Amino acid sequence: MTHPLVIQLRFARSEFVRGFAGVTPEEAVKRIMPMNCLSWMVGHLASQENFYWVRLAQGIKLAPHLKDLVGTGKPASTPPWDEMWQAWHEITETADAYLDTLQTADLSQHLLWRGQPVAESVGTMLLRNIYHYWYHTGEAAAVRQVLGHTDLPQFVGDMSAAFYRSE
Repeated sequence: MTHPLVIQLRFARSEFVRGFAGVTPEEAVKRIMPMNCLSWMVGHLASQENFYWVRLAQGIKLAPHLKDLVGTGKPASTPPWDEMWQAWHEITETADAYLDTLQTADLSQHLLWRGQPVAESVGTMLLRNIYHYWYHTGEAAAVRQVLGHTDLPQFVGDMSAAFYRSE
């Protein structure tokens, strides 16, 4: 059975995706200072999932260029919209192979990076990833409002697939 936090991550992902409905490639690379552009946000979340759930958890080197293009602390960029979505889909699909295996006991474990345990447990990393999605979902809504988009999602969507259940 899929762990409840993994279900919540998938819900956060789905709301992130829902928040981009109707965005054009031209709009996606427009940067409204001081915010990042929409395509950067997609690549940035893909980069985090790539590092956590693909590289650390599975040892797979997938899309290593994202770290320099959209990684935390790197200079602002306006990467191509379609390329960022393609990377996001590939990375989240690969990440799910690991995430689907998680059990409650796994969440207190620490993944290894260069032979050393990372500072945060798998459970804390999952929470950080979920909250990171919500942060950028809000930021994306703000950018879209400034771009003049109307009929944006007004509230958290259908939670029927992500309802609370105990472990």
